[in-house]
Amino acid sequence: MSIPQISEFTIRRHANAKSFQRGEAYYQAGAVNAITQRGCLLEADVMGNEARPYHVSLSFDSSGLSSVNCTCAYNFDGWCKHIVATMLVCARHSEHIRQRPTLEELLNRLDNVQTQRLLEELVAEYPRLIEAIDRRVNWMTNAVGERIIKPVRHSTIDAASFRREVRQILREAVQYFEEGYEEDPIAEELLSVVQTAVDFSERGEAENAIAILEAITSTCVENWDDVAEYGAENDEIVQELNQAWCDAILSVELTPEEKVDIQINLEAWQDEWNADFGMIMEALRQDWDYPPLVQVLQGDITERGAWEEDVPDYADDLAQIRLKILERQERYQEYLYLAEAEGQTQQYLTMLGRLGRVEEAIDAAQTQMISKEEAFALAKTLVSVQGALQQALNIAENGLNLPGNCQYELGIWTSNLALQLDNSEAALLAIKAAFQVKPSFFDYQKMQELAGENWESVKTDLLKIIRNYSGWGTESAKVDIFLHEGLIDDAIVIVSELSSYDSELIYRVMDAAILNNPDWVIANAGSRAEKIIDAGKAEYYYYAIEWLKKARTAYLESGRKADWLSYRQNLMQTHARKRKLMAMFQQKGME
Repeated sequence: MSIPQISEFTIRRHANAKSFQRGEAYYQAGAVNAITQRGCLLEADVMGNEARPYHVSLSFDSSGLSSVNCTCAYNFDGWCKHIVATMLVCARHSEHIRQRPTLEELLNRLDNVQTQRLLEELVAEYPRLIEAIDRRVNWMTNAVGERIIKPVRHSTIDAASFRREVRQILREAVQYFEEGYEEDPIAEELLSVVQTAVDFSERGEAENAIAILEAITSTCVENWDDVAEYGAENDEIVQELNQAWCDAILSVELTPEEKVDIQINLEAWQDEWNADFGMIMEALRQDWDYPPLVQVLQGDITERGAWEEDVPDYADDLAQIRLKILERQERYQEYLYLAEAEGQTQQYLTMLGRLGRVEEAIDAAQTQMISKEEAFALAKTLVSVQGALQQALNIAENGLNLPGNCQYELGIWTSNLALQLDNSEAALLAIKAAFQVKPSFFDYQKMQELAGENWESVKTDLLKIIRNYSGWGTESAKVDIFLHEGLIDDAIVIVSELSSYDSELIYRVMDAAILNNPDWVIANAGSRAEKIIDAGKAEYYYYAIEWLKKARTAYLESGRKADWLSYRQNLMQTHARKRKLMAMFQQKGME
């Protein structure tokens, strides 16, 4: 099948401005490795910030693209930069796409003997494949024609009520889409139902959790086509189901027959729903008797951790689920062994702290702590559980020098802790670290208070920080600081290019700039007003008049009343037919 036409307009519509810009840069740099098409699937590897490339996959049918995915962690609006780069190659150089046969086409080339030999060779190369083939053959050759969803064991809940609830959520979602809404209303509602199952697991009622999860999963599979027509995707709910199923399975002792029943159901569901339940399958296979896991829980830790073969992408998620269960069961030493073996440093350090093994936690932190998040978690644990304030401050200060994404939160928390310990120098350094990633006027004033006689040198550093800071959403903080320091020209630079939607901020700068830079006020306010008037939309004339009042004030304060009257007269002559506007020119403050 030929790929659908992909225009740059389509790409821009599905990506925000920053993602498109970065994707364009990736495209120009040649980061997209060869794109391969197999039937209705396009795949590409895109080099990024990690050693291993990110994998982009695009599925399509006769009506166009049906799904677009990337293995990166991007979770904001629209497509990530790796998808954008891949799409740009498709749009500009579709001739570079390598055509490869589909699985069906490949198998059609083989006779029965060749197919059998192929499977034998694959199993020899990938021994674990035999287990999947065993399950599939048993399932496909089962004498029962229909696949029946069998309950695992007796439960005390009404599974039918959960099926009704899920069906109702999906029906209401269809109505929502048909009324023209574009936001996906499904995930939040379904996740709430999944959380009910998690709650049962955490209360020690995993049988009920499994019954609920069977109801949710089977009902979603049976009814998902109704919402898929409107573009609803199942990625988020599948991820949560993986987590909840693993928690339930690992929290109850299942018989071999019950495991087989769950396994057969999951195989069917993931095929029908195009879902990946690999983590659940692995948890079901391993349970708690998996030899490498048993070895770790006994304190015998090797470089392989709790895995016998290649470590899957979901290893961290599965380890965290096991840790949660071990904690519920108060198996703390086994918790520590598993956390250490699986590289769950934050959980390992905080558990040491919670158990009162403070010195051990601090010693381990010196060699194992590699992120701000780990430092923050340990520091908070030392304060809240052990009351070890000074040790917590030391850990937090070290954390500010590590990579991570919580610098502002950690900096403010560390500053407050330092003040508790009467360490104003540490408090100042910590709040300054927070200010570097999220400038605010409140923190600026706080640092002025902390700096005392050293304020002038500190202020120089802070002003340099905000002049160089390019993050969005801090325009108000920058203006507050510049106006506080009387740096009117710096404030003007901030607001000159802002949209009129930020009128209150712009007004503030204009009011401050009237005496020392009236020409800027006149030019900027006049330009904004004329843009509205020229558009001829009467409902917005009020805003044009407000801008003109700012220009008028600047004219009058600079002693140029005649210039104002001339400018006003020219506008009135040019737009004399706009009656509503003419009436506004006669109001008080416009004379």
